[in-house]
Amino acid sequence: MKKIVITEFMDTAAVESLGAHYAVVYDPLLVDDATRLLGEVADADALIVRNRTQVRGELLAALTRATVVGRLGVGLDNIDVPACEARGIQVIPATGANALAVAEYVIGTAMMLLRGVYHDTAAVTQGQWPRSRLSNGREISGKCLGLIGFGGIGRLTATLAKGLGMHVVAFDPMLAAHDPQWQQLGVTPLGLEPVLAQADVLSLHVPLTKATQGLLSRERIAHMKPGAVVINTARGNIADEVAVADALRAGALGGAAFDVFELEPLPAASPWVGCPNLVLTPHVAGVTAESNQRVSTLIAAEVHRALG
Repeated sequence: MKKIVITEFMDTAAVESLGAHYAVVYDPLLVDDATRLLGEVADADALIVRNRTQVRGELLAALTRATVVGRLGVGLDNIDVPACEARGIQVIPATGANALAVAEYVIGTAMMLLRGVYHDTAAVTQGQWPRSRLSNGREISGKCLGLIGFGGIGRLTATLAKGLGMHVVAFDPMLAAHDPQWQQLGVTPLGLEPVLAQADVLSLHVPLTKATQGLLSRERIAHMKPGAVVINTARGNIADEVAVADALRAGALGGAAFDVFELEPLPAASPWVGCPNLVLTPHVAGVTAESNQRVSTLIAAEVHRALG
């Protein structure tokens, strides 16, 4: 019987569906036990991971029998794809399965940051009444959403934003300006600098590559609209976290939400300490009960198909 190793959390029903056909080793904490992980994958025919398992180096070398790696998500920066392909290992991401979860996170968080009234529960509970201070929040309707990256998640985010009355502009050098999707979705294609200059809400939706690393730099943040909100659900290294934090403290940016970071978990001396109107979440923008089921079901089916 062929063997599948699953190193991080996966929907139970999907795991059980694989268990009906294969010898499945499933442990959501296996990613943190390097010695056991290397031992388990040595005779595995397939490996299923999320974003924390680094499929490269020693782990990749240990995959002597595997023919497929399933990724419970879409980002592939934790997997050495060329090296996998060179070894005859197919890499399968869950393209599109968590797009709605991320898009809803972006829009919901943008509304919260623009309004700016949701951080005072403790004060109100204690009898304070900061009504005057909290009466200057902004509505999302009529604002400009700037998207860096206009792939599947960016397009779905644009659709939700348009439904709320936002104007949407986007930068994506991989999509031609004459591509019909721009017109179909009512989104204006622009260069990077114009998107940064116009956005009331800036949302990042590009993979981490050499070209995108440090894309949202201190210099580019300085050219953004005063009071703009930044949301990063892509990868931490795409944005300069220290620069964003400094801009928040200086009042140059009006808010930020980061779900991804250069170091995960965050170190104790995080640059975010003391920043106003800030939302930090532990890499869960694409993970909901529904999206986990979709992602897990898709990858289970694709891995089963690949193993034949």
